[in-house]
Amino acid sequence: MINIITSVATGLNWLIYVYSFVLVIYALLSWAPNLYHTAIGRLIVRISEPYVSLFRRLPLRIAMLDLSVFVAVVALQFIQQFIVIVANWLLQHL
Repeated sequence: MINIITSVATGLNWLIYVYSFVLVIYALLSWAPNLYHTAIGRLIVRISEPYVSLFRRLPLRIAMLDLSVFVAVVALQFIQQFIVIVANWLLQHL
């Protein structure tokens, strides 16, 4: 049981790390909008947009700066920390 909890927590942490990296690339693509139309750019947009769109509903624009991606990455980091806390609690109480 301990191995399963550790494996699941490690896997989720790895997925969150990779997805955070994809979100950073998505944000960097906005500096060169033509890159959105490449094959990799379209894939990154397809992967990132559903999650980032949740944060675009919030008033996160300051002048021409959109902080939606930044807040999305921070939210993922909170989720990652929550997973670590829950996994540690489960490991201590089993």
